[in-house]
Amino acid sequence: MALPYHSPLRSASALLLAAASALVAMPSAAASATPVVRKAVVREDFDRVPLGAVTAGSGWTTDASDGSTLTVEPSDTGHGRQLRIHTEGNGRAFLVFPDPAGASGSNSFWGRVRLDVGAFPTAPDWAHWTIAEASGSDSPTLVRPLGGQYAPTDQGNFWGVGSDLGPTGDWTSWKTSAPATAGSWSCVEFHLDAADNRVTVYFDGQEQTDLTVSTTQHGGTADDFTFPQFQQLKLGWQLYQADPTPSSYDIRMDDIAVGARRIGGC
Repeated sequence: MALPYHSPLRSASALLLAAASALVAMPSAAASATPVVRKAVVREDFDRVPLGAVTAGSGWTTDASDGSTLTVEPSDTGHGRQLRIHTEGNGRAFLVFPDPAGASGSNSFWGRVRLDVGAFPTAPDWAHWTIAEASGSDSPTLVRPLGGQYAPTDQGNFWGVGSDLGPTGDWTSWKTSAPATAGSWSCVEFHLDAADNRVTVYFDGQEQTDLTVSTTQHGGTADDFTFPQFQQLKLGWQLYQADPTPSSYDIRMDDIAVGARRIGGC
């Protein structure tokens, strides 16, 4: 039986094609060094949300009281859109994100938000405000990775991590090393690490080590500070004291992301 004929030119072409395929399949050194971009649980820049009042979006709902409003408006930069939160007195207005730690499998997660607080309270003394709050139904503990307090002793508002309703009581571990400045945009990240119930905060990419709290290092009672099994994260504004000065508050937010790994972008 006659064998099929293979010309030398055809054989050489086949070898070249095989070699090229192998090179395509093999990751280059540059490609392997590129960081893997991990999908966030949710991202929201409001650019696809219709202008006007909002009550829900892709992956989030809202929680508001006392006539507070959440409105999507054109961005201050002239590009895209942003969220404006308006509250009166000690009203509240939040975006609510379900299951923020869902992608981690460890009850830990990262959050990021660009925000501009129009004004902070100057009365009453020790007025306390919250911008981020995480909670779960298995425990009454409210974890507040982003908030602060007006301290008349130091004549200013200062950022601090806090908690309420759990075994460590109601506390905000504010620090004078982290003054809260109104009327300017900043990019804030926070990490809730269930390994040691640690909360870490970053401003414009820089870790604020003075604000870190953990199981035994916090601002409450001598009891251990422990996380609930997180089921929701709220981002917005709440001031707890009645008849504050000023009497109303406007907070702008943009570029929100929640994920199992640090999302960056600040």
